[in-house]
Amino acid sequence: MPRDIDRKKTRKAQRIIRKLAARSSAPETIDPETGEVKPGEGAVDYSQWENEFLTEVDKRLEKYGSAFADLSKGRKDDALSALQTVKLKEIAAKARGKKRKGLTTKKPLGWKNRPPPRMRDEE
Repeated sequence: MPRDIDRKKTRKAQRIIRKLAARSSAPETIDPETGEVKPGEGAVDYSQWENEFLTEVDKRLEKYGSAFADLSKGRKDDALSALQTVKLKEIAAKARGKKRKGLTTKKPLGWKNRPPPRMRDEE
């Protein structure tokens, strides 16, 4: 029995994926003065894995309307699983030119105003 997938979510995911894939294949330009071939405006250099990910997810969305089958990986009416959504956001950030910071720890509020911890020798 096929799942009921929201068509709007499928189309939205396809639009995002195709837009990102088009950014990697921007047409090259030739500098008229030097004759040097330059990558097109806004071209992004994706890794091989990212290119495969975009094409495979697009194929699954086209064929099935959803890119995942295991319901434990996402909601029933969504087109992409939770992890696929995260990876797609990371690829989109790369296309925008923003670097991912990685894991950082947050300091509690008021940490600058706290007195330093006392050493045992001071007592």
